[in-house]
Amino acid sequence: MSKKKDLSQEDKKTWENYIRDPSDIYDKDRNNQKSNRKERFKFDLHGFTLDEANKKVKEILLFCTENKYRELLLITGKGLHSTSGKDAYISKDLGKLKYSVPDFIKSDIELNKLIISINEAEVKDGGKGAILIKLKNL
Repeated sequence: MSKKKDLSQEDKKTWENYIRDPSDIYDKDRNNQKSNRKERFKFDLHGFTLDEANKKVKEILLFCTENKYRELLLITGKGLHSTSGKDAYISKDLGKLKYSVPDFIKSDIELNKLIISINEAEVKDGGKGAILIKLKNL
């Protein structure tokens, strides 16, 4: 390849503009930067009452966002041993942590702003007995 000896004014302007804003150049270093976000925080809520669990979940969510976690895995259990079915004043389903914790998070304005989604965990992470909460990068 041979070099042009005499550049036109138009070529010089084009080159100078390109050097100022080379937006179409791929930045290979951008993908090599490590994120300072941690992957996942895991907490087991077995043995907590609904009120205790809700308070603890709020505390954990605030901790996780402050410490830059991507996900929160809450082990709630499946509710098979729940005694909420014996109390006529407690909903059979909402008396179980696996149902009440997501409702609590969604109804709390402060907590709802911190999350992207709440889903049942994959089988390897606890399946129907666990909740996976994806957290926003704040």
